[in-house]
Amino acid sequence: MRQLSFFIIYVVLMCFLFFNVVSAKEEPTKEERLEKRMSYYLKYESLIVPWYHLAAIDQFERNIQQVRNDIPKKESIIAIQFSDEYWSGTLNPNKKDISPGSLTYFDGKGLDGNGDGYADPNHDEDVLYTMATYLSKYGESKKDFKLALWEYYKSEETVNQIMTIASLYQHFNSLDLGEHVFPIPSNHHYSYKGTWGANRGFGGRRIHEGTDLYANYGVPVVSTSYGIVEVMGWNDYGGWRVGIRDIQNTYHYYAHLGSFNQEIKEGDIVELGTIIGYVGSSGYGKKGTSGRFPPHLHYGMYKYNGRTEWAFDPYPHLRIWEKQGK
Repeated sequence: MRQLSFFIIYVVLMCFLFFNVVSAKEEPTKEERLEKRMSYYLKYESLIVPWYHLAAIDQFERNIQQVRNDIPKKESIIAIQFSDEYWSGTLNPNKKDISPGSLTYFDGKGLDGNGDGYADPNHDEDVLYTMATYLSKYGESKKDFKLALWEYYKSEETVNQIMTIASLYQHFNSLDLGEHVFPIPSNHHYSYKGTWGANRGFGGRRIHEGTDLYANYGVPVVSTSYGIVEVMGWNDYGGWRVGIRDIQNTYHYYAHLGSFNQEIKEGDIVELGTIIGYVGSSGYGKKGTSGRFPPHLHYGMYKYNGRTEWAFDPYPHLRIWEKQGK
């Protein structure tokens, strides 16, 4: 009897391990997911709609789903979602309609992309084909793409974010642009701690929206992400500063620099780890003010969620990137 009990326990454990192994094998890797996405983008691109336009919209939708509770997170290869009214038609009594004929009758925009006879908003190919068809009506130029985005999203900030993502995908010809590095190279001395929310007095009472990394004058500051230089110049609070936006709707802010990398200007695309400037103590005064505090880099992160942009604590991310770089 005892041997039988051990045998039953053994069988249960082996089954448990087997199903866990099978589940692990079925879960696609990041590389596999990116490869599958790219295959879809390339399948539905055209001379009018390049793959990176589809990819940029898809990535933007994925970004906002991760930070908004009012939008369902789509657990699929393609993250684009359409409203029921847009897909099925405003006057369609059946908001879950997937019949191409009745969708057309009610002026629904949903289309059958994979040719199975159904226009299913939960099917990646139908969704991507519908978006590609929408974009193709506006033309092939950059201006046409911006107009299509504006008509769809009705937000200039959203248009700018998607244009940034599209430019980065086009430039690097890759979807794998989500990595990060620590802003100060590991071969230089620095120190930092969590300073989020600390009081700041210059310019009125306010809180510290970032992390201060202390280092010597002239220590290089590198871009923590792939991105586009959105801002570069003087700010009375931040001194000489650089702002870079990435593909994840994140704006990276580097302030109190002593000088810039003279080979970089606003609008440039920068690669991960590119030197953008050097540690200084600029700021807290009119243009050129320096030396009012010890030299350090102020690093801030801001997330755009499709409605507004808000600051969040970069310290946990810095800790992870620092560890990864060692």
